[in-house]
Amino acid sequence: MQYQVRNWYYFNWLCGDHIVEQHVHDLDVCNWIQGGHPVEVNGMGGREVRKGRDHGEIFDHHAVEFTYEDGVKMFSYCRHMPGCWNSFSEHAHGTKGFARMQGHGATSLHADGKDPIRWRRTADGHQVEHDDLFAAMVAGKPFNEGQHGAEGTLTAILGRMATYSGKVVTWEDGLNSTLDLMPKSLAWDAEPPVKPDENGYYACAIPGVTKAW
Repeated sequence: MQYQVRNWYYFNWLCGDHIVEQHVHDLDVCNWIQGGHPVEVNGMGGREVRKGRDHGEIFDHHAVEFTYEDGVKMFSYCRHMPGCWNSFSEHAHGTKGFARMQGHGATSLHADGKDPIRWRRTADGHQVEHDDLFAAMVAGKPFNEGQHGAEGTLTAILGRMATYSGKVVTWEDGLNSTLDLMPKSLAWDAEPPVKPDENGYYACAIPGVTKAW
């Protein structure tokens, strides 16, 4: 238990896999652009370079197709592999142009027949969200982004469910899932929900075999 808590990133009951812990921010942006959450998900992933004793049970790459209710597609890619191209960004394509959003603050809008419009971040996003919360508290107004946060998180979890299982997963599958990754009790001497084999390796999901929800 202590080992897993100290190495939380590599265990699903603590991290959710890096598609949930990290890539969720990109998925959250795309949900915001679309104004809703996906209704169907499929994808693939696996372990190509991170498969040692110290790498727990998570995948090192995911490629997922999310479908929204109106048929719009979101194509999602994330990986943790040294020596590969790195990009923290979102790209939205429409009938009249496209937008590029970089994770470190540079954004551009390209509309057909017009010069690109470019922005660069002038404020820290973490500070802005705190400013909004505190301003609402001072004004005595409700301020609750829980629904948005929950939908973004479930979007990422559905991506993991799809890559782990190799199946098509629906929003309802996620909402109605009875899968419980948590240990029965939270204590340093409690039994963790997953354990290594006799050689110190943790089992990981096998698409087509693993039931992920």
